[in-house]
Amino acid sequence: MILITNDDGIHAPGLRKLIEIARQFGDVAVVAPDKPQSGMSHAITVSSPLRLFKQDEGDGYVEYSCNGTPVDAVKLGEQIVLGEKPTLVLSGINHGSNASVNVVYSGTMAAVIEATIDGIPAIGFSLNDYSRNADFSAVDDYIKTIITNVLKNGLPEGTCLNVNFPAVPKKDIKGIKVCRQAKGRWAEEFDERLDPHKRRYFWLTGVFEDGDTSPDTDSMALANNYVAVVPVHYDLTAHKAIREIEKWKFEI
Repeated sequence: MILITNDDGIHAPGLRKLIEIARQFGDVAVVAPDKPQSGMSHAITVSSPLRLFKQDEGDGYVEYSCNGTPVDAVKLGEQIVLGEKPTLVLSGINHGSNASVNVVYSGTMAAVIEATIDGIPAIGFSLNDYSRNADFSAVDDYIKTIITNVLKNGLPEGTCLNVNFPAVPKKDIKGIKVCRQAKGRWAEEFDERLDPHKRRYFWLTGVFEDGDTSPDTDSMALANNYVAVVPVHYDLTAHKAIREIEKWKFEI
C-alpha cells in the first residue's frame, strides 16, 4: 500500500496527478490536509483534536482529508487509516519549488521526513511553478522511474528523496541529476499595514537569494532544466563540527 499526502490540500491538482501515477503501482491510501498547509514544516497538532473525513473509496483505493498538518496526515494514515506501515510514502506534487533551503520550511518534505523517521521509504515531489493551474504533464515518466527505483533498490537508512521538477515542457527536460542542496536564504521583510481600527498588522514578504552557483546543486539543476533529486536525512548533527567544538575549554 502506498500512502500519499501533500501540503497544498486535498483538492490540489498536484495531488491529483500524483494519485493518478501512484495507482499504477498498486493500492493507494490518501490522507491530505483539508486546506493548504504550505510552510508548516514539521508542525504537529497537539492542542486540538484531529479529525478524518472520508472523501472517496473504491477498489484498492481510499481517500481522506484531515484537519491537521502534513505530518499529522502521515501519522493518521499509518496508525489509523492503514493500521500498519505503508510500503511507500509519497508527498506532493507541490505547487512551487522545494529546492535549496526551502526544504526546511516545506510541509511537503516534512511529511516524507516523518515517514523516514518511522523507517518508511519516502519521496517528496515538487514542481517549480506556484500557480494552481501549473502544468504537470511533463512529470509522469520521471515520477514513475524514481518510484520504480525506490521500490526496487530501497533507500539508505534514514534517507528520503527531495525531487524538484523544472516548469518546462517535457521535450525541454534534459534528464535527472542526483545533486546536493544549494545554499540559499530568504531575504525577508514585513509589510506593515493598519486595519480599520488603526491597529498594526504584518504580511511577511521576501525574495529568495541563491548565491550558490555550483553545478552540483539542486538550484542549478533546475535552472538548467534537469529534474533535481536530493537525498535528505533527518540527522541534523553537524558531524564535522564535533571535533572542533570538543577542543573548547568548558570552564564551570
